[in-house]
Amino acid sequence: MQTDDDDTIFSRILRGEIPCHRVYEDEHVLAFLDVGPLSRGHLLVIPKETKPFLHQLSDESAAALGRALPKIARGLMKATGATAYNVLQNNGRDAHQEVMHVHFHIIPKYEDGTGLDLTWKSTRLSEGDSLEERIRECISDD
Repeated sequence: MQTDDDDTIFSRILRGEIPCHRVYEDEHVLAFLDVGPLSRGHLLVIPKETKPFLHQLSDESAAALGRALPKIARGLMKATGATAYNVLQNNGRDAHQEVMHVHFHIIPKYEDGTGLDLTWKSTRLSEGDSLEERIRECISDD
């Protein structure tokens, strides 16, 4: 029986049901060209573990992604000549996640401006908020 986690487009790619333009693969990670790129060389990097949220990944999968992302980014920069890049990772529909399988976008940015375009709307940190302490407690509880 398949769970919802097993029925995403990325899970289907991992099972070989849908082809992709692979640029990197190891035991835990697959990277391929995005079919709807924001710029030339836009890559998707996914764990082979099928979880919708980053915080749900095993330590092994998370570590494998951490090792693979810099290697893939170096290769992408060298291959494309891009001047910069963004690494984007969303968790949950409210955070604009479309495919409910953990994935990272590596989006090259070029001198002509192609690539990811962001507007950052920052606020102010509320002093006296106990959030800092609460986060520390929750991290140590894990």
